[in-house]
Amino acid sequence: MSAEGLALLRKPFPARQISKLPKPTKQQTEEVKRDFKAGHRCDLCGTWHHPKVVHLDYVGHAALTDRLLDADPAWSWEPLHVVDGLPVFDGFGGMWIKLTVCGVTRLGYGAAEGKDGPNAVGRVIGDALRNAAMRFGAALDLWHKGDLHADEDAEDTKEDKRATWLETQKAAIFKAATVGELKSIMTSAINVALKENDGAAVDQLNAWSEAKRAQAKTKENA
Repeated sequence: MSAEGLALLRKPFPARQISKLPKPTKQQTEEVKRDFKAGHRCDLCGTWHHPKVVHLDYVGHAALTDRLLDADPAWSWEPLHVVDGLPVFDGFGGMWIKLTVCGVTRLGYGAAEGKDGPNAVGRVIGDALRNAAMRFGAALDLWHKGDLHADEDAEDTKEDKRATWLETQKAAIFKAATVGELKSIMTSAINVALKENDGAAVDQLNAWSEAKRAQAKTKENA
């Protein structure tokens, strides 16, 4: 059952279980905030947003839960850290979880992505489950658009792009003028790194963030 269940998680999701997630740019969001009529009711995702918004394919909470139950009726998840019986959220409003399927446990991270209050908690849990399930291979094709088995030249190009991206994030982190700006930069960067399944990048980003905070404290005490 364990091998069969884990293999089931890697099966592609049918089209009827794939939803569309609008991903507006900051400029598009601000434009619709200034003028509600600048948006429209989208026929693709059913929400109100800027007409030029790009959509991403994703598997919703219900479809993922259904697949997890098919793979292992006894699957479970729990927060990675708990204090006084409550899950611990990090400084960016995100949470690390442990997802266990067929006796195998893997980590995942969920981000609030601009939500707050009760809506944020639900968003974080759903995002964390999708992220952790991806590490089992669930909906992996939706996370990675392109050839999962690229040749060596393509891998070299990817590494070059990764290095350039990391340097850009480092510069942005150390130029952050406020705590809020730093949190925004980190949330966005960590989401990108996690969707690339790049744990090393997450560690590096967190190290730079800590260094930036220490640098700011030193200036305050000077």
